[in-house]
Amino acid sequence: MTYKEEAADLFSVSEEYYLAHCISADFGMGKGIVVEFNKRFDMKHKLQNGYPGYLDGFMKSGIKGDCILEGRVLNLITKERYFHKPTLETMKAALEKMREICVKEEITKIAMPTIGAGLDRLKWEDVTAQIKDVFYDTGIEILVCRLRQAM
Repeated sequence: MTYKEEAADLFSVSEEYYLAHCISADFGMGKGIVVEFNKRFDMKHKLQNGYPGYLDGFMKSGIKGDCILEGRVLNLITKERYFHKPTLETMKAALEKMREICVKEEITKIAMPTIGAGLDRLKWEDVTAQIKDVFYDTGIEILVCRLRQAM
């Protein structure tokens, strides 16, 4: 794994990168960077149409976290409802699922914001440690795009 953090616009990275972000199982995309993902990729509509009944299945399955690949977007599902907060356990489960998808689909480059550390209020140092732990033995490049003022 290669891991880098840079001051960069996530949506300006080269198209060879898949973009990752966190969402809820109810696909409620009303705040934060998910609004921009929805605007640029019509993500909420695609997920609602492609995965009807997803929330019920998520709740009944007892899984802690998930990931759905839609186009070049990796949607990390880290909580049940949009107003909930993820935990490090649900984040790790979603990252592990993302890893499975990346290996299966031969995805070698992922760009993401500081997932879980904005509105979701996880500590970035804890999340980055999980990312490095989950992806350590892969050939995947992970680029974290930070806002310029956050550097």
